[in-house]
Amino acid sequence: MGLKGFVEGGAASVVAGCSTHPLDLIKVRMQLQGEAAPAAAPPMRLALAFPPGVSLQGQGQPPRKPGPVAVGAQILRAEGPAGFLSGVSATVLRQAVYSSTSMGLYDAIKKRWERDGGGGALPLHRKIAAGLVAGGVGATVGNPADVAMVRMQADGRLPAAERRNYRSVAHAIGRIARDEGVRSLWRGSSLTVNRAMIVTASQLATYDQAKEAILARRGPAGDGLATHVAASFTAGLVAAAASSPVDVVKTRVMNMKVQPGAPPPYAGALDCAIKTVRSEGALALYKGFIPTITRQGPFTVVLFVTLEQVRKVLKDFDF
Repeated sequence: MGLKGFVEGGAASVVAGCSTHPLDLIKVRMQLQGEAAPAAAPPMRLALAFPPGVSLQGQGQPPRKPGPVAVGAQILRAEGPAGFLSGVSATVLRQAVYSSTSMGLYDAIKKRWERDGGGGALPLHRKIAAGLVAGGVGATVGNPADVAMVRMQADGRLPAAERRNYRSVAHAIGRIARDEGVRSLWRGSSLTVNRAMIVTASQLATYDQAKEAILARRGPAGDGLATHVAASFTAGLVAAAASSPVDVVKTRVMNMKVQPGAPPPYAGALDCAIKTVRSEGALALYKGFIPTITRQGPFTVVLFVTLEQVRKVLKDFDF
């Protein structure tokens, strides 16, 4: 198995991940909105009489959740411009480990199956199968960086006394392993793997399929920037729509705080999904969907446009 596909995929993923990190940060903060607070003593109920037509303002109405622009403004006010880079070191590590593995393995599997099939283009279902395998393997090895990234991105929304204050991804991984055990670095790994399989399969397979469809009409001369942008944007939309519910649950499970001697807020992925839907409604599984699309679209475009350029640079090298 050659390393070329891993290097190409890793380089393109790091560029795409860093360039869209602020959008991913906003998405994570939105996904954590509305989480149930720790149980507290019920408030005293007072029997108060109000004149007709007079009521407590906003009584019985939940506060309106801020949108992506408002969340971005909150980050800017509370943490300054540097707040948009919270967890960027974890993003770099995650892309270098997870994305290089998944994209390199997808490329290797696809080429192997193409050779076994006589050199023709793979049908869509074979591309999806290659993406599922590659995404699962990549997510398994990249889960520690994913846990660190979610926590570093979420830290700024907590009161100062409750923040974890990780200095870097290495510091985060070291503290998590020391304070919570090495196994906690794979907290939510089943969700990470499921999400990665969905994203990798939908993203890479859709890009290849869309690109092939465009080139079938335009011919080899159409293999340029416009084709790459169109195919990658289509892939981003499909990946965002397919992965959003799993991504919301993954973010909440990875970010949960487990107090010594107390049961965890969520017993697992299914428990988290059920509690989220019960307390916030089914659409809560699509929280942060607008920033997800806003991030996934540019991320996928930058990813595949960069990938195509890296391939051109490395086309004469074989390793």
